[in-house]
This record gives sequence, structure tokens and C-alpha cells, in this order.
Amino acid sequence: MDNRKELTAHVLTITASLIRSGVRHVVVSPGSRSTPLAYAFAMTDGIRLHLQTDERSAAFYALGLAKGSGQPVAMLCTSGTAASNYMPALTEAKYARVPLVAITADRPHELREVGAPQAIDQAGMYGRTVKYSIDFPIPENRPETLEFITRHVRRAISMAVDAPAGPVHLNVPFREPLLIDFEAEAAEPAFREVFLGHTAPDPDMVNWLEGAIRSAEKGLIIAGELPAGFDRDAFWRFAETLGWPVLADPLSGLRSEVPESVRPLCIASYDAILKHPGFAEGMSPDMVVRFGPQPVSKPLAQFLKACRPEVFAVADESPSFRDPYHLATHHLQCAPEILLGIRPGGTGNGEYARLWAQADAIAEEETAAAVRSGNDEGAMAGVLFRDMPGGSDLFTSSSMPIRDADTFFLKTGKDIGIFANRGTNGIDGVVSTALGLQSARNRPGYLLIGDLAMLHDQNGLIATRFAEADMTIVIMNNDGGGIFSYLPQAGEELYFEQLFGTPTGLKFNHLAAMYGLQYDAVDGADAFREALGKKKETPVRIIEAFSDRNVNLAEHRKLWARICERLDGLWNS
Repeated sequence: MDNRKELTAHVLTITASLIRSGVRHVVVSPGSRSTPLAYAFAMTDGIRLHLQTDERSAAFYALGLAKGSGQPVAMLCTSGTAASNYMPALTEAKYARVPLVAITADRPHELREVGAPQAIDQAGMYGRTVKYSIDFPIPENRPETLEFITRHVRRAISMAVDAPAGPVHLNVPFREPLLIDFEAEAAEPAFREVFLGHTAPDPDMVNWLEGAIRSAEKGLIIAGELPAGFDRDAFWRFAETLGWPVLADPLSGLRSEVPESVRPLCIASYDAILKHPGFAEGMSPDMVVRFGPQPVSKPLAQFLKACRPEVFAVADESPSFRDPYHLATHHLQCAPEILLGIRPGGTGNGEYARLWAQADAIAEEETAAAVRSGNDEGAMAGVLFRDMPGGSDLFTSSSMPIRDADTFFLKTGKDIGIFANRGTNGIDGVVSTALGLQSARNRPGYLLIGDLAMLHDQNGLIATRFAEADMTIVIMNNDGGGIFSYLPQAGEELYFEQLFGTPTGLKFNHLAAMYGLQYDAVDGADAFREALGKKKETPVRIIEAFSDRNVNLAEHRKLWARICERLDGLWNS
């Protein structure tokens, strides 16, 4: 077998094994050493190819595809520092539990560590960030080599999707020449299939949980970010059976399509409610059941740390403890959906649930009024959330956007998905992740992002030159890091703007013009509402909303004060 045939069989075995493992999307960045695999992906049915010239953005685009599809997604780059640019997205994928497959082409072994161009130490370069890493052999005419590839690709993908899901790394060295045979087909491997099961609760776990629920006087359910495909109907049947209030993080998806029968149990405004000291102190639960990671809200974290419930059970399919405040008393390791079938009997404290519902109704009313009459960043975010059509998705950046989603995204009957990169809470790669998610879900997308996060990932827009997209990007431009105005640093005027505010004075009209995007600049909620209602003339559009950090802080605090004032009447009555 000559070099081209060996190389062709090698790369087609890799692509066929990826497809058999459930990979349907590959994000490719151009480069020389990755040529054989790039060709193989392009010529293979069953693979949807995505292009992004910037590897850092490409990896975040792949992250969005994986979050949106619920499937493992591969990304391919050439050798050298191209592979280094995958690291930020792989880090997010590890902590967000997203199955990414980093495929890095490499120089052959004889060109490593000898000063060859674009050659770095790639084998195992991602360390503990990935769940599995393999350095493949050079293509050769040996059947056992192809079987080795088949098995290790399948092994890698199995590990990527196994709980907790996460990234894996395939390092693939090639010698020149790098051209393959476009007419060839992959050989059928001896290895056929990997069957994956789910961790189910044992009878002792179920019996303990049912007994603990029946014994609880004041129970709460907390729902953090939930995975794609989570059975919300089953969840609400479970909550209704217990009669317990559900504190629903915006990323849980539970604030959308809320059934009327359980609307009083769905508590969306707990972040504002728990700023009331009396309410927070008097509403301590004796049992909490949490699904998903700890929610975004800092007041919720402070509330839980202060009351430290006697029983705090975390349902998680992974043995990895996601317990940043050391509150959990029990770890229920199983697929959380399985627990939704238990029926311990109605044990909810009606008065406790009623007070939560009344407080939530007060906060919802005041928040909706602030959106109608306000002119600050929060009001504009509220207008976006209120006016988004059903059947669309919202992606929020970290820092202020996700916190404004927590405050201003109220319960709705509309089908709206909410997503964010909260594995490590970074602001890098947000544009790319949002575009990847929109591509996977094939629904209109809305991205709420700050000016600094937009500057971090301007290159994410490159992907729109190679594929269709349907995205409205709302940039909240407060000329710097708005989140720091809410932190203790803001109390020290010395160096605050230099080190934390970091104003750039930049606007995004020229960026929109470079990509040929529809662009509107607005100042205030009325102008924002008008721009949002305009007909979308380009597949991707930018609405840049200018705001003042100090005004935003003041208006947020006024809203919280109004809610607390009304809660005084509820709590003291």
C-alpha cells in the first residue's frame, strides 16, 4: 500500500469512527498539517462541516453546537499554536460538562522538539482539562493500527459523553505528502458498538428521599442549569406532587412555558426577594433538593449559607460534587430525571409556599413596572426578554447580562430557551458559542452581551461568512466593566476606572459595516423597543444600546428597594 492509500485509510477510519460514535458536527480551521482530515471530513456523508478561521472562536462555536444539539462535537486544527487556542473553550467545556472532541493535527515524531516550524509538545498538552487524551500512531499499512484507531476514537467519545460529560483530545500526527484519495471508502472495522447506560437510584436512595420529603416541614426545590432534553413536564409533576416552591434559575429553562397549574410554585424573582432581610431570615427551609449546579444568584447563595438547611440533597448523575458553599448533606448520584417519578405524597406546607408565591408576585409586578417605565440597561434587557417571540433562544454573556436575565426574565408561557457559558463564568468566546448554539438549534437567536465581551470575541463573526445564521446581537455598551460597579471595588475611587471600569470609548458601527450587518444605535428603552421591532434585513443584526454604569446601578437599587418596601407589608402583616 502506498503512502496515499495508507493515509486515506487512516483518516477515513477516524471519520467513520466519529460518526459511529454520534458525532455529526465538525468545526474546521484551515491549516496545512490537518489537510488529510479536513479532506476526509469534507468528503464524508453524515458530517456537517463548519468553518472558522480563528481557532479560539472555532472551539467556542463547537461548544455552542454541542450545547444546542446535546451531541458530542469535534473540532479540527493544524499543529502548533493553533492547538493552544482551543484551551479556553476546553476549560469551559470541562466545567460546563459539554462533550467536545479536540482533534489536533501534529508533526510526525521525528520533527518534535527539534526546532521544526509549527511544532510544539502537543501530546497531552491539555492536561487535566480533558477527560482523555491519545497520541495516535503515524499512518502505516498495518490492520492492527486501524483497529487501534477505531477503538480509541470510540473510547474517547464514550468518555466525552459519560457523566460528567466533558472534552477529550485526539492528537493525530502526519508525515508529508498530505493528499488523500477522494474516491476511497472506509473499511468496515471489527469493532462495532458501544452501549451506554444510565445510573439509576437504588431502593435505599429512593426510600430515604421519600422519607426525608415526608418529614420536611418547609421544603424548597432549587433548579440550576438543566441539560438539553430535560423533561420539564415530569419535573413540574414532581414539584406539584410535593407542593414545594421551585427557585428556578434562568438557565433551568423552567421560567418558560410554565403551566398555569404550577405557576404559583415557580419562583423566578427570588434574587430580588431574598434581598429583604426579614423574608430571608424567616423563610429558611429545613430541606432543599437541588437539580443542576448552584444558580447564578448571590443573594440565594447567602440565604442558603445563613440558614444551612438540615437536609440539602443534590441530584447529580456524576460523582463530582458541585457544592461550592459546602451545603450539601446528601449526594444523590443518578440520572436526575429518574427521581422525578417518585411520589412520596403531598407534604408541602401550604402557608410556606403561599408566602413565596405572594412575594414572587410582588417582585414580578414591580419588575414589570420598571421595564415599562425605566430607561436604563435593566429596562432595555427586560424589553428584550418580554418581546422575544416564542420559538426563539436567548444567549447571555456573563457579568451583567446573566444577572439581568436573573432579575428581568419573568415567567412566561412562551417557548424561549436561555443559555450561557457558566462553567467558568468567563466572558470570552460568547459570540461564537451563541452562533454555534443557534446553528445547532435552528431557531432565531438573540445574544445579550456587554461591550467588553463583544470586544473579546469579535472574531466570532467570521463564522457568519461561511454559514447562514439568524441572530440579533444586543450589545449593552456602558463603556467598560459594568459588573464592577456592584462590587466592593466601586467604593474605592482611586484606580477604579483604570483597573476595573476600563473604558475603551469604542463603538461597534464600523464592525457591523465590515460584516455588512444591519445596525442600530439606541439610547434608552423607547428607542431600543423601536429598533427591536424593526424588520430584520440581514441574517445577523446588531443593536448597540448605550447606557451609563452609574445610572444602571442606581436604577437596579431603586427596583430592589421598591420590592423590599412592598415585602415589608407582606412580611409584617
